[in-house]
Amino acid sequence: MAGELRPVARGNRKQGADRAVTIAPLLAELRSRDIQVWADGERLQCNAPAGALTPELRDQLLQRRSEILEFLRGPAELSFSQERLWILDQIEPGGAAYVVAMALEMRGALDVPALERALGALVSRHESLRTVFANTEGRLLQMVLDPAAWTLPVAEVSSEAEMSERLREETSRGFDLARGPLFRAQLYRLAADVHVLTLAMHHIISDGWSLGILTRELGELYGCLSRGEPAMLPALPLRYRDFARWQRSWLQGEMLEAQLSHWRARLAGAPQVLELPPDRPRAPVRSQRGKIYSFTLPLELADALRGLARREGATLFMTLLAGFTLLLSRHSGQQDVLVGTPVANRSRAEIEDVVGCFVNTLVLRADLSGDPSTSGFLARLREGCLDAFAHQDLPFERLVEGLRPERDLSRNPVFQVMFALQNAPQRPLELAGITVTPLDIDRSTAQVELTLHVWETAEGLSATFEYASELFEESTIARMATHWRLLLEGMIASPERCVWELPLLSEAERRQLLTEWNQTAVEYQRDSCVHELFEAQAERTPQAIAVRFEGQRLTYQELDRRSNQLAHHLRELGTGPEVLVGICVERSLEMVVGLLGILKAGGAYVPIDPSYPAARQAFMLQDSQAKVLLTQARLLPRLPSHNAPTVCLDTDWHKLAHLPRSSPPGLADPTHLAYVIYTSGSTGQPKGVCIAHRGLVNYLSWAVSAYKVAEGAGAPVHSSIAFDLTVTSIFTPLLVGRSVELLPDDQGAEALARALQTAAGYSLVKLTPAHLQALQLQLRPEQVAERTRTFVIGGEQLRAEATAFWRQHAPHTLLVNEYGPTETVVGCCVYMVTPETRSHGSIPIGRPIANTRLYILDRYLQPVPIGVAGELCIGGDGVARGYLNRSELTKERFIADPFSPESGTRLFRTGDFARYLPDGNIEFLGRRDDQVKVSGFRIELGEIESVLGWLPQVQEAVVALREDEPGRRRLVAYLVLKPGQADAPRELRSLLKQHLPDYMLPSAFVSVDRLPLTHNGKVDRAALPAPDFEHQL
Repeated sequence: MAGELRPVARGNRKQGADRAVTIAPLLAELRSRDIQVWADGERLQCNAPAGALTPELRDQLLQRRSEILEFLRGPAELSFSQERLWILDQIEPGGAAYVVAMALEMRGALDVPALERALGALVSRHESLRTVFANTEGRLLQMVLDPAAWTLPVAEVSSEAEMSERLREETSRGFDLARGPLFRAQLYRLAADVHVLTLAMHHIISDGWSLGILTRELGELYGCLSRGEPAMLPALPLRYRDFARWQRSWLQGEMLEAQLSHWRARLAGAPQVLELPPDRPRAPVRSQRGKIYSFTLPLELADALRGLARREGATLFMTLLAGFTLLLSRHSGQQDVLVGTPVANRSRAEIEDVVGCFVNTLVLRADLSGDPSTSGFLARLREGCLDAFAHQDLPFERLVEGLRPERDLSRNPVFQVMFALQNAPQRPLELAGITVTPLDIDRSTAQVELTLHVWETAEGLSATFEYASELFEESTIARMATHWRLLLEGMIASPERCVWELPLLSEAERRQLLTEWNQTAVEYQRDSCVHELFEAQAERTPQAIAVRFEGQRLTYQELDRRSNQLAHHLRELGTGPEVLVGICVERSLEMVVGLLGILKAGGAYVPIDPSYPAARQAFMLQDSQAKVLLTQARLLPRLPSHNAPTVCLDTDWHKLAHLPRSSPPGLADPTHLAYVIYTSGSTGQPKGVCIAHRGLVNYLSWAVSAYKVAEGAGAPVHSSIAFDLTVTSIFTPLLVGRSVELLPDDQGAEALARALQTAAGYSLVKLTPAHLQALQLQLRPEQVAERTRTFVIGGEQLRAEATAFWRQHAPHTLLVNEYGPTETVVGCCVYMVTPETRSHGSIPIGRPIANTRLYILDRYLQPVPIGVAGELCIGGDGVARGYLNRSELTKERFIADPFSPESGTRLFRTGDFARYLPDGNIEFLGRRDDQVKVSGFRIELGEIESVLGWLPQVQEAVVALREDEPGRRRLVAYLVLKPGQADAPRELRSLLKQHLPDYMLPSAFVSVDRLPLTHNGKVDRAALPAPDFEHQL
């Protein structure tokens, strides 16, 4: 498969003996004519095609014979592959990643002296085995040492276990490239007739093909010497130094540029990184530690794969590669995959028997876009492979230089995964009277993140995954091996089927993911509404304190009666089931009365934050068509105009005092709406999420039990009711006779810190990770223990670093990472932090709560394997009804549950990427789209971009969430301004404040001449500059 050694002759080249020419260009000229010259002792040998050796060139060879011999025997520059290996060795001197080794068990009467002499003859015969590498005044040279006396060390070994350990040591011991030797042999004696021979060398002087040469010639030499015959092998016409010189002289100028141009075009737009999900965080610098996982494919499957290849006009290599790249695509979610593959690079007979590093690496590109069938994908891949093999002469090292990929010491450049169907001539070593058996060597290195090696055997296909053990667990690799086999079987069974529909999971995996990890059915009061549960609690504990606020308080009985009176009034105003009532109030006793009053009237509350811009408030009132608006007199001047009757809970109470204090007749049932909360929307306007009583009761019933709310004193409320995080803090205490403590609106985290300083054991505190970190700056370590039974942390991704302070100073406080979009009632998935929880990186979001099903799906809504990223979809009793007045969006995001046997069940597509960990916990990975969370608020970047786009000064706008400093996440707006508007954006912040709440305002505005684009025309967010004071508006 390798390319020819002979380059294309260069045009307009002057020839003749009268031209002064140095030796190197002279040899290059000879090679361009396919003329070979080599040193054979003191003789200069020459082999030329008929007519190629002109009289002028013959004269030069004769006249300069001594100079040519001296040059050929002297140091040579490194080949390109050698140069790369030398550079890698400088990064990790003496590393074992590039040790090429083999071990041979020998049973029988071994002639050890003959074996020693045979090995010595090999060292004398092959210059590469005597080569060292020097950096002389910045010039890298390979230098061949003269043959010297050579001995074979022999060591006694007492057991198979000790032998295995010696083999591991042998492959983990590197080489000194400057001092040498770079080839070593060792003989171990286990018994008088049992020996193990190990051969080890650095890849810079050898390759897989070279091992075959050495074993074949070792057998021939041993046979002669053990019989007392002279050791005779045909002379080698070329040496590795000749190849290195030829490669350097040929690959330059127009020839180099032509090769590079082809590969640049072939790889244009390809991703530089294959995002295989690792089991452990990636280190800044790759260590090359690795392990081997071995498995086999049976003969029946191997024959079927060969049959598929024949029918599709492909090869076994292409067919196996197709299955492998499909596996990589399914695990990474990428449809454009680059894989490296080694090629022997020995197409000329003269170098077939030369030991050296000839192997080249080709980059194969697998394009899985457009939902191809197996047949279509194989045809596509076949064309790509043939093109790559036809252009294989360009050394990979020069390709990397030409492509100039972004430098990243944590990854290999261009590709991070390799595939090899081994076809090097590995004829087994044959020694007269000796039974020789190759031994597996347990390597502890990996040259790239993942390599799939396959060998054709009489029993089928033998395969190994060589993998980076710092990234992957063996269990993950074992699953990948199973998935590869299942994909290959699917390709055989249904070549006309779309590749994305081919089975990936075993039945056991599918059952575990879909059923076993979703066994969450629990009984609860599914036929009750939340206000009915409160009423039952008020009857049990009428004199207990229900709500506190700045010295004021209401007992359960008082709260029940006041909310009943409000409910009667709301009924008079037309409130009932499915009727929406706005509530725009600051935190106060009236706020809780208002919420319960709306629910008791049978209506659903629509919380409107008083701090929202008037335009946003007006949209929410208009969109919800609120039947009534509950507010406070002091807020009236700030409210937008609207048509709904207004009830001021602080000043209109005299109008309600005459109304009954008993509950009005119940009209709502569990299927009716309890609330509509507006969240950020990508169109520039928020969207209302419709939550029914049954989903709310399911969550609250679970939370009361899971958080043991009855065992504490209640909960503080420090966040807006427009944020569903607050639902937990308000309602769970009221269902178990505990108190809700309302904190002032205008004091933020400081009020919560003061509350915790004096707390006597809250049941729970609900907050975001940002709040959690703010608290630890305001509280001393001795102030935090026993202040609350539980911190329920939600709203955005929780990192282990944010929990360290509390785990150390409040070890008895339970830390809970609660995940859940507004569309599935506050929380649907939780993880309880334990002493065994990781101390760095993201905290998992855990497992589903009661009566909730979680699925991680690919874009075809099929479950992805453990460890693989997919979209988190949520089913169960907590799924919202949909979006208010947004039927198309509801249809898009709330879909039929394909895994439920019950009709009418639905899934909510969160747009969040997540993955299953092996223990069944789920890890959150990020947003599928441009939706992010900042300080617990869910924000769609598109909404901010939309509002910016409305401004007359702005031509283009992109908003990004940046974390240039660990733990400091901020929104940054990048703007392309219209001509003549260079100074206008000074007012951008004030303009945005008219349309967006404070938490949606960018922290920085950066003016750019144009937005960077990816190859497919999309904004390249990764290329947006970090904000700085010079460019910030």
